[in-house]
Amino acid sequence: MTDTPARVLSDDELDLLELALGGGLPASALAAALPGIPADVILTDAENTPLARLTTRSGDLPAALEPLKPVAAAIGPQWDAAVRRPAREVRAGLEAGSGDDAENSLGLLVAEVPTREDVDAAAALAAAAGPGPGTGAGRGPSTVLLLVPVARHAPEPGAVGAPGLVRAAQGLAGVLAERVDARVTTVVVPWSGLGGTALEDVAAAYGAARVETLAAHRSPATAESVAALPRVRDEAVRALYPPASAAEVTRAASGAHRRGAVVFFTGLSGSGKSTVARALAAELDDDGLGTTLLDGDEVRHHLSKGLRFDRESRETNVERIGYVAALVAKHGGIAVAAPIAPFAAGRAKVRALAEDAGAHFVLVHISTPLAVCEARDRKGFYAKARAGEIADFTGISSPYEEPADAELVIDTTDVPVPEAVEAVRRHLATLLT
Repeated sequence: MTDTPARVLSDDELDLLELALGGGLPASALAAALPGIPADVILTDAENTPLARLTTRSGDLPAALEPLKPVAAAIGPQWDAAVRRPAREVRAGLEAGSGDDAENSLGLLVAEVPTREDVDAAAALAAAAGPGPGTGAGRGPSTVLLLVPVARHAPEPGAVGAPGLVRAAQGLAGVLAERVDARVTTVVVPWSGLGGTALEDVAAAYGAARVETLAAHRSPATAESVAALPRVRDEAVRALYPPASAAEVTRAASGAHRRGAVVFFTGLSGSGKSTVARALAAELDDDGLGTTLLDGDEVRHHLSKGLRFDRESRETNVERIGYVAALVAKHGGIAVAAPIAPFAAGRAKVRALAEDAGAHFVLVHISTPLAVCEARDRKGFYAKARAGEIADFTGISSPYEEPADAELVIDTTDVPVPEAVEAVRRHLATLLT
């Protein structure tokens, strides 16, 4: 496997890989979405973790997808294992259910936050006759799947993100469970839109015998009202103020600027800093705060491509991350960075860059001990470092200078990721109020 070429997947491509690994679409669709890949390739995430081996074959032979390591999960309702289930598992559950669950199941695609009208439409669709054999007129489906397509990438500014959409869908599930005689199940579908496969076909792979897009049942009036929401405030301003005043109020609102922040995680490889940082960035995005994630491994692929791992190169990498983070925060955004950043001098430069930009700076030391980090190692780096195959590896052949100036110190040995994220959010909230 070491001689097999590798392809680092983007977030959208990771969604597609997760879907394919779960049986939501064929491996050939994944291969078609990755043009230019070799016939045999290892698919990795941004941290170079080998996730799967994809083999394409000549002629009519289907592509083959072999899982290697689990796809990393984050936190939030969209990552809850109770709802983020593989397609084959959901489909098998329907097929193993009582009666005609598999033949008489309704899949409702919840791609937008449901309106009041959507709730009524969902109840009406669920009450309609199912398509399976032996179903009488007026008999609804035995199972309603609320299929919620979510992406790893951040939503457009002002749009409801994956956590909010899942919570809204779960609220809809609760209402439907009271109004229809059917089992209502919420299922998260990793969905980037890549792959050339229709979402309706993916829904069928989850076991839905009949598929409906919930928002497609909105009346023209409701659809127009939803589309007009961004204009409502502007119209209210124009109704309240004369033109000259309205122009000034609108200008002031569009130019509103808050003090930004840099949340800088540091810790050993495998300490959990990237996991906590990603989860924090997702939560802050869901709160409507413009957040930019600068993960150490991803930055290495782009901003610091070509740098080595000697001390000078590492310091340069950290300083580049700090510079970009400070630019984000200078304009009111929140930058979340998660390099190893082993040296105190480099971390001090990042703090100075943020403070010079007028931003808040929060240093979070993920203090998970070396032995725990080594036991967690998904990529085998520690074993290679101890065998002398990797030089200048932090914690083994290169020092890690523990910070004495961290605003927060968190050991993920005993602190679950959700608690770690909440601790950082509480501290950040005291600065941003």
